[in-house]
Amino acid sequence: MLSSQTPPSAGEVDRTATGPAGAAPEDPLVGDALTIGGRVFRSRLLTGTGKYPDQPTMQAAIAASACEIVTVAVRRVQSVAPGHEGLMQAIDWSRIWMLPNTAGCATADEAVRVARLGRELAKLAGQEDNTFVKLEVIPDSRHLLPDPIGTLQAAERLVGEGFTVLPYINADPVLARHLEEVGCATVMPLGSPIGSGQGLRNAAGIAMIIEAASIPVVVDAGIGVPSEAAQAMEMGADAVLINSAIALAGQAPAMARSMAEATRAGRRAFLSGRLERRPEAVASSPLNGRVGDD
Repeated sequence: MLSSQTPPSAGEVDRTATGPAGAAPEDPLVGDALTIGGRVFRSRLLTGTGKYPDQPTMQAAIAASACEIVTVAVRRVQSVAPGHEGLMQAIDWSRIWMLPNTAGCATADEAVRVARLGRELAKLAGQEDNTFVKLEVIPDSRHLLPDPIGTLQAAERLVGEGFTVLPYINADPVLARHLEEVGCATVMPLGSPIGSGQGLRNAAGIAMIIEAASIPVVVDAGIGVPSEAAQAMEMGADAVLINSAIALAGQAPAMARSMAEATRAGRRAFLSGRLERRPEAVASSPLNGRVGDD
């Protein structure tokens, strides 16, 4: 399978997955899968459960997205916060992999405690072997930016306890490297502030993380429209996590489907190998053999 970190250039697309002689190559998405912590997923769109107007809308959006991973705020479920009543029963956990998150934690200690609760929550959903946790350490209540030091401290402890850690971070290539070194299963850089819909304001940092990482890179936060999801995937991100842009859309299920289509289109484009950028124009038609040439 083509590496997500080393896209083919035009003319170097993998031709091994072809049909009968003379047939066109298969869709590069055939057989393409996302692997996190040894678990394989077909969808590269992760979604959430917050901010929906009601549970039927959430259920319809999750179905339309065709996602296989849904993140759940452990503290909100535990406290039965508004919008989270009956959440555990509203999702088919035999089909959806739960990604408990530590939203609302301001310190490493808090995040570790909530991650442990999240592991128990996954067991209640019938996922006995689920050790996944989306690690969020956010002391900043205004801008909701993650704490790099607290995140690294919590990640190291959770990896030591056997968790599959997916840390939410600023688009900081140095921090991403340290998190990979301590054993995190992914890194999840933010495109722009969470819930802002500002798109990939941190594209340069994300690109550097993608280039250096040997674990999946999941762009999380800030994506507002499908074109931005496609852009993240075209850059070489392995997946995107989108919640607010779907949940707060006028028609959440339709937006969820659009995000899924954009994610797949961006991934297909990345695997196909983009046209090399050039400093000057290059004619798309040959100049020799024109009418009137000698």
